[in-house]
Amino acid sequence: MSTLRKWDVTDHLNSEEDMALYLEACLEENDPALATAALGDIARARGMAQLARDTGLTREGLYKALSADGNPSFATIMKVMKALGFTLHTKVS
Repeated sequence: MSTLRKWDVTDHLNSEEDMALYLEACLEENDPALATAALGDIARARGMAQLARDTGLTREGLYKALSADGNPSFATIMKVMKALGFTLHTKVS
């Protein structure tokens, strides 16, 4: 009898393109908590310790800020985006 593992999105974020498409899809939902959690997922897939070094924030602080219940400042979001290699763009809809 096989056991089931809990599904984890980070198991499927294997490339930069996967990560960018995942974040883009989450941003399209216009849900700040979902977008924040997606950044947290990408950070976990890349390595939270390295992201902490790159942003100057603590690992614990990043885990908390980028959780589904987190409420990070826009400055934190921008630091994380930059460290992950993402940029924000605007377009008129």
